[in-house]
Amino acid sequence: MSESASAEQSRFVLQTVGFDARFPNTNQTRNCFQNYTDYFRCITAKGEDFAPCKQFKKAYHSLCPNEWIAKWDEQRENGTFPASLEP
Repeated sequence: MSESASAEQSRFVLQTVGFDARFPNTNQTRNCFQNYTDYFRCITAKGEDFAPCKQFKKAYHSLCPNEWIAKWDEQRENGTFPASLEP
């Protein structure tokens, strides 16, 4: 392995979300949606720079299909998102 490839690999650490006892089943759909809504509630309450909010974002990006995220982002922009994002 070349030195540049080794340096490239050391910059990226692949992680996934840990176990959440609220969602013990293998179907993680509700976990995905909950983390998405929790993230936007958190940034509404605390701002985008609030570090704990970033954990919700990491979780939903890990759990949710990109198509769902794009659809929900569009729904938020259009004011048609099916859940309240108020804190």
